[in-house]
Amino acid sequence: MSDLLEAVGRRRSHSKVTGQVPTHAELLPLVAVAARVADHGALRPWRLIELRGEARRRLGEAMVRAAGLTGADPEAARLAAKPLRAELLIAVVASRRESESVAVWEQDAVAAGVAHMLSLLLSEQGWGVMWRSGSLTRTRPVHDAHGLAASEALLGWLYVGGVPNDAKPGVRQSIDPGDFLSSFQ
Repeated sequence: MSDLLEAVGRRRSHSKVTGQVPTHAELLPLVAVAARVADHGALRPWRLIELRGEARRRLGEAMVRAAGLTGADPEAARLAAKPLRAELLIAVVASRRESESVAVWEQDAVAAGVAHMLSLLLSEQGWGVMWRSGSLTRTRPVHDAHGLAASEALLGWLYVGGVPNDAKPGVRQSIDPGDFLSSFQ
């Protein structure tokens, strides 16, 4: 158990990554394990979409449209470049199912759980990962660019790549777990 605690304790977000990325084949076993998150009703209300190469440019163009910008606007170029910060983006999609017993929020929580588990697994495999979202995540142009169904919502993207040699160790303020874990009274 201490190995697991240490692995999770080492996890950090990497805002900058190198161009080295895992292959589709390398992702498959990680996705299989990430699918083990708690899933009330075993609905599997999620899916993941790999964005590589030109797909990242098309996402940037969708973001520009979603922001109502034109190519002449200097902000458009900055926005269009955002998906190019990593060679691999993994879109996290809440793929909601009809259910009388599992609420939509709970299905979204499962999708988020899969994404977090996948980020932990990628990190443990030596990859740099950062979950990004933002105000354009749930806009119509971005939704349509991903080919999402009406019952689906984009939760964000895992930006994945190699860990730069000059990456600094993650700094996260420690917590007192007693402040966050209480007993039911």
